[in-house]
Amino acid sequence: MLTVNAYAAPSATGALMPTTIERREVGPHDVLIDIKYAGICHSDIHTVRGDWGPQTYPLAPGHEIAGVVAKVGTAVTRHQVGDRVGVGCMVNSCGECKNCLAGEEQYCLNGNVGTYGSMDRDGTITQGGYSTHVVVTENFVVRIPDGLELDVAAPLLCAGITTFSPLRHWGAGPGKNVAVIGLGGLGHMGVKLAHAMGATVTVLSQSLKKQEDGLRLGADHYFATSDENTFTDLAGSFDLIINTVSAAIDINAYLQLLALDGALVNVGAPPQPLPVQVFSLIGGRRSFAGSAIGGIAETQEMLDFCAEHGIGAEIEVIPAGKINEAYERVLASDVRYRFVIDAATF
Repeated sequence: MLTVNAYAAPSATGALMPTTIERREVGPHDVLIDIKYAGICHSDIHTVRGDWGPQTYPLAPGHEIAGVVAKVGTAVTRHQVGDRVGVGCMVNSCGECKNCLAGEEQYCLNGNVGTYGSMDRDGTITQGGYSTHVVVTENFVVRIPDGLELDVAAPLLCAGITTFSPLRHWGAGPGKNVAVIGLGGLGHMGVKLAHAMGATVTVLSQSLKKQEDGLRLGADHYFATSDENTFTDLAGSFDLIINTVSAAIDINAYLQLLALDGALVNVGAPPQPLPVQVFSLIGGRRSFAGSAIGGIAETQEMLDFCAEHGIGAEIEVIPAGKINEAYERVLASDVRYRFVIDAATF
């Protein structure tokens, strides 16, 4: 086993603390990654605080990992020492079900293995990217193109693919009106990506305080949802709405903003249910859907797309000692737009 430095939560209520964790020895198909940067995702906070169910502690979160290959197993063919690579929200799947065979490992019918807080194939609990090194099977390691700096690339491994996948699946592009609910870690990537795909992009946010940012990032329009006229003026306007917020909102009000055959896709994951009135759907042949991350091939496509279009996350790099402060700032929406931990400080 390889012992590495990390930050982990000792319990659902305890602050994250410096510690050490064990990584498995590099097997024939494994890649050892020297982590350079790890993004802080809102789901890290939900998970370690038990919002989505009980966890096994201590738990080192982090599934937005960018680094450099330090060692490869004897049978590895996809990567070599020195490669710039990334790891996202999953580190394994069954590889045999119809979804895995279709390149949709995120929807593995036998359950994919999450990067942290998940039961691995050897019975251990996975530990995430808030650490100096990680060992991952080669099929779940992606290449970070030379056109992307590692720090701005790290959040793409979750925030980027989480918004890229539904935008691709529901056909965002020229002639499509796309709205993004919320301009946070996910939302700002949704705006950048939808704009690069050629869609007309609108941000729907509680207030106009981030309007200048939204327009700079690629939005064509920006509206405050606290203004009741917004829902009247924009009724029937959008082909696709991506909801990125992890809090309860009035889904039925947003459904009324969809055009005929429009879809509202939820990528934010609030811990409480979101009630939907059926008449909000059947009144305009509308759809309310959900989307997780993308598969490994689609994640690589997203990274290549971002490199081609010069897209990276808007980040604030912090030392590991400020993780707990960063968590509180995320909960207070006091970040523009993603915290990224410098792994050299673990």
